Amino acid sequence: MIEYINIIIMIISYFVFGWLYILSVQPMKRKESRGESAWRECSILRSISGIFMFIITANMILWIWFPVSGLDWKVNENIWVGIGIGIAMLIPCLILMMKGEIDAGKETLQPSAETKLYGGIYNYIRHPQSLGEFPIYIALGFFINSWFLVIISIIFIVVYVPIMIHYEEQDLVKRFGEPYIEYKKRTGALFPKIRK
Repeated sequence: MIEYINIIIMIISYFVFGWLYILSVQPMKRKESRGESAWRECSILRSISGIFMFIITANMILWIWFPVSGLDWKVNENIWVGIGIGIAMLIPCLILMMKGEIDAGKETLQPSAETKLYGGIYNYIRHPQSLGEFPIYIALGFFINSWFLVIISIIFIVVYVPIMIHYEEQDLVKRFGEPYIEYKKRTGALFPKIRK
């Protein structure tokens, strides 16, 4: 019974996280109906979405003790194989995510009308934090030695990330205007564009 409660909470948390985070990346849209309070509201929504990321992580860890029968597909009988794959994924993802957070500064958690377009890694890709952060859940699935967790994480990323990028970039175009449109033309969303 606990295993079913765990998986239901995990799946609901994926949806709630995704919904709250998409709301949090649209301060200009919220500003149209909510005024200047939209900036603070987006910061609060982003923090609450972070709580749901923590819940997802906890549910994945609980899978170790409470896997759903029939979905407990091992990556390998030797747990160290999954751990090795997880480490190989985790290290570059953490570096990329942290570099994105450093270069975005306070904007990572607190959207602000005063924020300018950032530099650093953002000169090469528009969403380094997403590229670094979301695959961490795939790595966690490998650590836990569960193909089910790996697959559900991949499905979430493949479906959610393009939707999130779409809504965030609509808002960034409203926020920064033509400079952001030009930035989009020369910079890849998740991978650097090959320049001639």
